[in-house]
Amino acid sequence: MKLSRPHEECGIFGIHGHPEAANLTYLGLYALQHRGQESCGIVSSDGNTLYAHKRMGLVADVFGNQEIFKKLPGRSAIGHVRYSTAGASVEKNVQPIMVDYSRGSIAVAHNGNLVNAQLLKAELEAYGSIFQTTMDTEIIIHLLAVARTNSLVDRIVEALNRIKGAYCLLFLTETRMIAVRDPNGFRPLCLGKLGNSWVIASESCALDLIEAQFVREIEPGEMVVCTKEGDIKSLFPFKKIEPTPCIFEFVYFARPDSYIFGKNVYMARKELGRQLAREYKVDADVVIAVPDSGVPAAMGYAEESGVPFELGLIRNHYVGRTFIEPAQSIRHFGVKIKLNPVREILKDKRVVVIDDSIVRGTTSRKIVKMVRNAGAKAVHMLISSPPTSYPCYYGIDTPNRKELISSSHTVEEIRRYITADTLGYLSEEGLVGSIGVGNTNFCKACFAGEYPVAFPKPAQQPQMGLFEEEYKEND
Repeated sequence: MKLSRPHEECGIFGIHGHPEAANLTYLGLYALQHRGQESCGIVSSDGNTLYAHKRMGLVADVFGNQEIFKKLPGRSAIGHVRYSTAGASVEKNVQPIMVDYSRGSIAVAHNGNLVNAQLLKAELEAYGSIFQTTMDTEIIIHLLAVARTNSLVDRIVEALNRIKGAYCLLFLTETRMIAVRDPNGFRPLCLGKLGNSWVIASESCALDLIEAQFVREIEPGEMVVCTKEGDIKSLFPFKKIEPTPCIFEFVYFARPDSYIFGKNVYMARKELGRQLAREYKVDADVVIAVPDSGVPAAMGYAEESGVPFELGLIRNHYVGRTFIEPAQSIRHFGVKIKLNPVREILKDKRVVVIDDSIVRGTTSRKIVKMVRNAGAKAVHMLISSPPTSYPCYYGIDTPNRKELISSSHTVEEIRRYITADTLGYLSEEGLVGSIGVGNTNFCKACFAGEYPVAFPKPAQQPQMGLFEEEYKEND
């Protein structure tokens, strides 16, 4: 199915030292459902054995039977919701990945994307590794298995020093839970406390649901080890670099009630709308949003411009990822099943429509025509982010560059295509200034094409690396 907007790859949640670990992980995943709707899973530990349940589908469907939790005993658990980027959307790719190997059992949940995955996989396969999935996450498992150090922490560090890209990781063994955030800090990850239990989550909204205390964000390049004794240890084992968190988390991905990268998402989105109003003064009668992610920005635009905000488009929240289209042709069916205009608000009005982004332009075109067909005299489309002209390789599912309309068309050409009277994008300076988190150097690769982590050059043959010394010794 063609994407109408980018999608986040996944969300992770873990809790260590709680008698209802699996149940609370289920609730945590429920709060993170917006980060991935294709599959989900939970792995728990009772101190001696790991137990898993994972399937394709939404959290409420996969864990809808209370009997499932009787098969997930223990005081520690990690969970994962997934929207596939690297690896197909099939049962074998559902996370967390759980394996038994020579040093025990371990489960891994991953949010992000590795840019050198193919090179590492080719190298591992050249030396005998057999992969069971098509996910880049499995590469981390294989690197752990061949690591030469003794302690688990050292093996994780050794493995992660070989990978490049974006990762927030949760590891679960029989006795420990370990969280790691990549040195660039592309994706959010936070630490919480529930009684004497430690909680890790992609976003703070998951802590709120289980009434856990937000302690702090896990720093870029930090490893947090939750021990058997119930303590935590904070380590910084990687080379320190300037963090580049993803600015698009503020624009679209994160839930508005979450606190990420030092700021509340809702307040940030409202400020994007205010800045949009400063950059585009449009004669209009009403401001509406493309729900849900466009609502805070539309409210901010209305406050700054003085043009009243109304709910001119109503979203059907019960539409799944797929639906059966009728045999007869219904114009704009894919958009109409999700959004419906309120004619009484739009008729004979000059309407400002606020959305967070334009990907291919097809959805925006249908929305503009829908608003116009509802009686609007003029439709001004304003976007609370700069043009998305480049694909993301750090854990966001975006089309390739040739499918991004702004990569090959001017703003005026896009305006004509979507049939709007006005089309305006928030400037890059306005975006960064609105977020305003200290001197943070955000990743803006999807707007500017400048990628913080370079891509390795493809090799004709797998390079000696993992076992180089061993093979030289045996020559």
